[in-house]
Amino acid sequence: MEEIEAAVEAILRARYVVALTGAGVSVESGIPPFRGPGGLWTRFGEPDMRGFERFKADPKGWWERRLRGVSRPGGLGEALRRARPNPGHYALAELERMGVLRALITQNIDNLHFKAGSRNVIEIHGNAYKLRCVSCHSRFDRESFRIEEIPPRCPLCGGLIKSDTVMFGEPIPPDVLRRCYEETAKCDCMLVIGTSGVVYPAASLPIAVKQSGGVLIEVNPRETELTPLCDIIIRAPSGEALPRLVEEIKRRK
Repeated sequence: MEEIEAAVEAILRARYVVALTGAGVSVESGIPPFRGPGGLWTRFGEPDMRGFERFKADPKGWWERRLRGVSRPGGLGEALRRARPNPGHYALAELERMGVLRALITQNIDNLHFKAGSRNVIEIHGNAYKLRCVSCHSRFDRESFRIEEIPPRCPLCGGLIKSDTVMFGEPIPPDVLRRCYEETAKCDCMLVIGTSGVVYPAASLPIAVKQSGGVLIEVNPRETELTPLCDIIIRAPSGEALPRLVEEIKRRK
Protein backbone atom coordinates (compact mmCIF):
# COMPACT_ATOMS: atom_id res chain seq x y z
CA MET A 1 0.00 0.00 0.00
CA GLU A 2 1.44 3.35 -1.11
CA GLU A 3 0.13 5.15 1.95
CA ILE A 4 1.93 2.76 4.31
CA GLU A 5 5.19 3.39 2.45
CA ALA A 6 4.68 7.16 2.66
CA ALA A 7 3.87 6.94 6.36
CA VAL A 8 7.00 4.88 7.07
CA GLU A 9 9.16 7.41 5.22
CA ALA A 10 7.66 10.30 7.22
CA ILE A 11 8.05 8.49 10.55
CA LEU A 12 11.67 7.55 9.90
CA ARG A 13 12.50 11.14 8.90
CA ALA A 14 10.86 12.59 12.00
CA ARG A 15 12.69 13.59 15.16
CA TYR A 16 9.77 13.18 17.58
CA VAL A 17 6.72 11.05 16.76
CA VAL A 18 3.56 11.24 18.90
CA ALA A 19 0.27 9.36 18.47
CA LEU A 20 -3.22 10.63 19.23
CA THR A 21 -5.81 7.85 19.53
CA GLY A 22 -9.58 7.92 19.74
CA ALA A 23 -12.48 5.51 20.11
CA GLY A 24 -11.88 3.89 16.73
CA VAL A 25 -8.77 2.16 18.08
CA SER A 26 -10.84 0.23 20.61
CA VAL A 27 -13.81 -0.61 18.38
CA GLU A 28 -11.88 -3.70 17.28
CA SER A 29 -11.71 -4.70 20.97
CA GLY A 30 -15.49 -4.67 21.22
CA ILE A 31 -15.90 -1.21 22.78
CA PRO A 32 -18.52 0.79 20.85
CA PRO A 33 -17.70 4.37 19.81
CA PHE A 34 -19.74 7.27 21.10
CA ARG A 35 -20.39 8.97 17.75
CA GLY A 36 -21.08 7.79 14.22
CA PRO A 37 -22.71 4.58 12.98
CA GLY A 38 -23.45 2.26 15.89
CA GLY A 39 -22.24 4.86 18.40
CA LEU A 40 -23.68 4.86 21.90
CA TRP A 41 -24.88 8.44 21.65
CA THR A 42 -26.30 7.80 18.19
CA ARG A 43 -28.41 4.99 19.65
CA PHE A 44 -29.16 6.22 23.17
CA GLY A 45 -28.95 10.02 22.87
CA GLU A 46 -26.44 12.55 24.13
CA PRO A 47 -25.41 12.23 27.79
CA ASP A 48 -26.03 14.81 30.49
CA MET A 49 -23.92 17.83 29.53
CA ARG A 50 -23.98 19.01 33.15
CA GLY A 51 -22.44 15.87 34.60
CA PHE A 52 -19.66 17.54 36.56
CA GLU A 53 -21.98 20.27 37.82
CA ARG A 54 -24.38 17.63 39.11
CA PHE A 55 -21.53 15.70 40.75
CA LYS A 56 -20.36 18.81 42.61
CA ALA A 57 -23.93 19.61 43.68
CA ASP A 58 -24.51 16.11 45.11
CA PRO A 59 -21.34 13.99 45.32
CA LYS A 60 -22.96 11.76 47.95
CA GLY A 61 -25.84 10.92 45.62
CA TRP A 62 -23.45 10.30 42.72
CA TRP A 63 -21.44 7.84 44.80
CA GLU A 64 -24.55 6.10 46.13
CA ARG A 65 -25.76 5.52 42.57
CA ARG A 66 -22.32 4.26 41.55
CA LEU A 67 -22.10 1.83 44.46
CA ARG A 68 -25.58 0.52 43.65
CA GLY A 69 -24.14 -0.51 40.30
CA VAL A 70 -25.90 1.96 38.04
CA SER A 71 -24.46 0.91 34.70
CA ARG A 72 -22.93 2.95 31.94
CA PRO A 73 -25.16 3.59 28.89
CA GLY A 74 -25.71 0.82 26.38
CA GLY A 75 -23.67 -1.78 28.21
CA LEU A 76 -20.45 0.23 28.03
CA GLY A 77 -19.42 -0.93 31.50
CA GLU A 78 -19.63 -4.58 30.49
CA ALA A 79 -17.81 -3.87 27.23
CA LEU A 80 -14.96 -2.22 29.16
CA ARG A 81 -14.68 -5.22 31.48
CA ARG A 82 -14.57 -7.71 28.62
CA ALA A 83 -12.27 -5.79 26.26
CA ARG A 84 -8.74 -6.90 25.49
CA PRO A 85 -6.06 -5.09 23.47
CA ASN A 86 -6.18 -5.67 19.73
CA PRO A 87 -3.33 -5.70 17.17
CA GLY A 88 -3.49 -1.89 16.85
CA HIS A 89 -2.80 -1.45 20.58
CA TYR A 90 0.08 -3.93 20.46
CA ALA A 91 1.56 -2.25 17.38
CA LEU A 92 1.67 1.10 19.15
CA ALA A 93 3.35 -0.50 22.18
CA GLU A 94 5.90 -2.07 19.83
CA LEU A 95 6.62 1.29 18.19
CA GLU A 96 7.35 2.70 21.66
CA ARG A 97 9.66 -0.21 22.50
CA MET A 98 11.49 0.36 19.22
CA GLY A 99 12.14 3.97 20.20
CA VAL A 100 10.04 5.24 17.28
CA LEU A 101 6.98 6.48 19.18
CA ARG A 102 7.85 8.92 21.93
CA ALA A 103 4.41 9.52 23.49
CA LEU A 104 0.83 8.37 23.10
CA ILE A 105 -2.06 10.72 23.88
CA THR A 106 -5.39 8.89 24.08
CA GLN A 107 -8.98 10.03 24.38
CA ASN A 108 -9.94 6.52 25.47
CA ILE A 109 -10.70 5.58 29.07
CA ASP A 110 -10.40 1.81 28.62
CA ASN A 111 -6.81 1.25 29.87
CA LEU A 112 -6.07 -0.92 26.81
CA HIS A 113 -2.92 0.94 25.78
CA PHE A 114 -1.38 0.17 29.17
CA LYS A 115 -2.57 -3.45 28.98
CA ALA A 116 -0.87 -3.77 25.59
CA GLY A 117 2.43 -2.59 27.05
CA SER A 118 2.58 1.11 26.19
CA ARG A 119 4.14 3.16 28.99
CA ASN A 120 4.30 6.85 28.04
CA VAL A 121 0.51 7.17 27.78
CA ILE A 122 -1.33 10.42 28.48
CA GLU A 123 -5.03 9.82 29.12
CA ILE A 124 -6.65 13.14 28.30
CA HIS A 125 -10.13 11.93 29.32
CA GLY A 126 -8.99 9.82 32.27
CA ASN A 127 -9.05 6.11 33.03
CA ALA A 128 -12.14 4.09 33.99
CA TYR A 129 -10.03 1.98 36.38
CA LYS A 130 -8.77 4.91 38.45
CA LEU A 131 -10.16 7.45 40.89
CA ARG A 132 -8.99 11.06 41.11
CA CYS A 133 -9.05 13.84 43.69
CA VAL A 134 -10.73 16.94 42.28
CA SER A 135 -8.48 19.16 44.42
CA CYS A 136 -4.90 17.84 44.16
CA HIS A 137 -5.47 15.54 41.13
CA SER A 138 -3.83 12.55 42.82
CA ARG A 139 -4.94 9.27 41.25
CA PHE A 140 -5.71 5.95 42.91
CA ASP A 141 -6.39 2.44 41.69
CA ARG A 142 -10.16 2.00 41.76
CA GLU A 143 -10.14 -1.57 43.06
CA SER A 144 -7.69 -1.05 45.92
CA PHE A 145 -9.02 2.31 47.16
CA ARG A 146 -10.73 1.90 50.54
CA ILE A 147 -14.02 3.78 50.69
CA GLU A 148 -14.64 4.60 54.35
CA GLU A 149 -17.16 7.42 53.89
CA ILE A 150 -19.56 8.65 51.22
CA PRO A 151 -18.45 10.67 49.37
CA PRO A 152 -14.85 9.44 49.80
CA ARG A 153 -12.10 11.92 50.56
CA CYS A 154 -8.54 12.12 49.32
CA PRO A 155 -6.09 10.60 51.86
CA LEU A 156 -3.50 13.19 50.81
CA CYS A 157 -5.40 16.49 50.89
CA GLY A 158 -8.98 15.74 51.99
CA GLY A 159 -10.49 16.75 48.65
CA LEU A 160 -13.46 15.01 47.03
CA ILE A 161 -12.74 11.79 45.18
CA LYS A 162 -14.48 10.99 41.89
CA SER A 163 -13.88 8.70 38.95
CA ASP A 164 -10.80 9.65 36.93
CA THR A 165 -12.90 9.83 33.75
CA VAL A 166 -13.58 13.42 32.72
CA MET A 167 -17.26 14.32 32.95
CA PHE A 168 -19.06 16.74 30.68
CA GLY A 169 -18.47 20.23 31.98
CA GLU A 170 -15.33 19.16 33.84
CA PRO A 171 -12.02 20.78 32.91
CA ILE A 172 -9.26 18.45 31.71
CA PRO A 173 -6.96 17.97 34.75
CA PRO A 174 -4.16 20.54 34.46
CA ASP A 175 -1.33 18.01 34.88
CA VAL A 176 -2.66 15.97 31.95
CA LEU A 177 -3.28 19.00 29.75
CA ARG A 178 0.23 20.29 30.44
CA ARG A 179 1.78 16.99 29.36
CA CYS A 180 -0.33 16.95 26.18
CA TYR A 181 0.88 20.41 25.22
CA GLU A 182 4.49 19.60 26.10
CA GLU A 183 4.54 16.49 23.91
CA THR A 184 2.72 18.26 21.08
CA ALA A 185 5.24 21.12 21.14
CA LYS A 186 8.07 18.62 20.58
CA CYS A 187 6.22 16.65 17.92
CA ASP A 188 7.11 16.95 14.22
CA CYS A 189 5.07 13.91 13.13
CA MET A 190 1.74 12.91 14.66
CA LEU A 191 -0.19 9.69 14.04
CA VAL A 192 -3.89 10.58 14.28
CA ILE A 193 -5.62 7.25 14.81
CA GLY A 194 -9.30 6.41 15.16
CA THR A 195 -10.44 9.83 16.30
CA SER A 196 -13.34 11.83 14.88
CA GLY A 197 -11.45 15.07 15.43
CA VAL A 198 -14.43 16.90 16.90
CA VAL A 199 -13.67 16.78 20.64
CA TYR A 200 -11.54 19.58 22.01
CA PRO A 201 -8.94 20.16 23.33
CA ALA A 202 -7.73 16.81 21.91
CA ALA A 203 -8.60 17.84 18.36
CA SER A 204 -6.49 20.98 18.71
CA LEU A 205 -3.29 18.96 19.14
CA PRO A 206 -2.92 17.79 15.51
CA ILE A 207 -3.79 21.32 14.39
CA ALA A 208 -0.93 22.67 16.50
CA VAL A 209 1.49 20.14 14.96
CA LYS A 210 0.38 21.13 11.46
CA GLN A 211 0.72 24.83 12.24
CA SER A 212 4.29 24.29 13.43
CA GLY A 213 5.22 22.55 10.17
CA GLY A 214 4.83 18.93 11.31
CA VAL A 215 3.44 15.99 9.36
CA LEU A 216 0.04 14.47 10.13
CA ILE A 217 -0.67 10.81 9.33
CA GLU A 218 -4.31 9.79 9.68
CA VAL A 219 -5.26 6.14 10.21
CA ASN A 220 -9.04 5.83 10.02
CA PRO A 221 -11.49 3.90 7.83
CA ARG A 222 -13.64 7.06 7.62
CA GLU A 223 -13.10 10.68 6.71
CA THR A 224 -12.92 12.98 9.74
CA GLU A 225 -12.84 16.66 10.57
CA LEU A 226 -9.03 16.43 10.56
CA THR A 227 -8.72 14.70 7.17
CA PRO A 228 -8.26 17.96 5.18
CA LEU A 229 -5.20 18.79 7.32
CA CYS A 230 -3.51 15.41 7.02
CA ASP A 231 -0.52 14.81 4.76
CA ILE A 232 -0.87 11.03 4.58
CA ILE A 233 -4.19 9.19 4.90
CA ILE A 234 -4.45 5.46 5.50
CA ARG A 235 -8.06 4.35 5.00
CA ALA A 236 -8.01 1.20 7.10
CA PRO A 237 -8.79 0.11 10.68
CA SER A 238 -5.85 0.62 13.04
CA GLY A 239 -5.71 -3.09 13.86
CA GLU A 240 -4.98 -3.76 10.21
CA ALA A 241 -2.79 -0.77 9.29
CA LEU A 242 -0.57 -0.37 12.36
CA PRO A 243 0.92 -3.90 12.40
CA ARG A 244 1.83 -3.42 8.73
CA LEU A 245 3.44 -0.11 9.60
CA VAL A 246 5.48 -1.77 12.36
CA GLU A 247 6.69 -4.57 10.09
CA GLU A 248 7.75 -2.15 7.40
CA ILE A 249 9.61 0.06 9.90
CA LYS A 250 11.39 -3.01 11.27
CA ARG A 251 12.41 -3.94 7.75
CA ARG A 252 13.84 -0.48 7.13
CA LYS A 253 15.65 0.04 10.43
